[in-house]
Amino acid sequence: MKRVLRTISMKILALDLGDKWVGSALSDALKLFARPYKTVGLYELTKFLEETFLNEKIDTVLIGYPKTMKGTESEQTKKVVAQKEELEKLFPEKKFILWDERLSSKRAEQTKKTSSKEAKLQSHSIAAAFILESYLNYLQFTK
Repeated sequence: MKRVLRTISMKILALDLGDKWVGSALSDALKLFARPYKTVGLYELTKFLEETFLNEKIDTVLIGYPKTMKGTESEQTKKVVAQKEELEKLFPEKKFILWDERLSSKRAEQTKKTSSKEAKLQSHSIAAAFILESYLNYLQFTK
């Protein structure tokens, strides 16, 4: 019984890794909802993860996997896989999952109301929330 309660209370962190910016999103403890969290510079990612893992109960990190529309790998796909492998070495106690992110950035761009720098930064976290939402929906239908 304790194991079930522990699993339910853990959150999922989603990352939308880019060349300059990383968008993030968090699930709720029941893993039903996704909300945009923060956008940080790629150079700040390790510090951001350390702080987030200290402040939030996270067992799984979902990383947007940028396949092409044909489902093949691109140079960006290879970069993301390499970053995931580095993060797995830095945080071996966490579970890292690659998750298809196709069209998440385009959906996020469509939600913003202005073209300000702040809105552009926020769109990275919105994209991460779309990625996480897709994964949470998957979990609901595979239980």
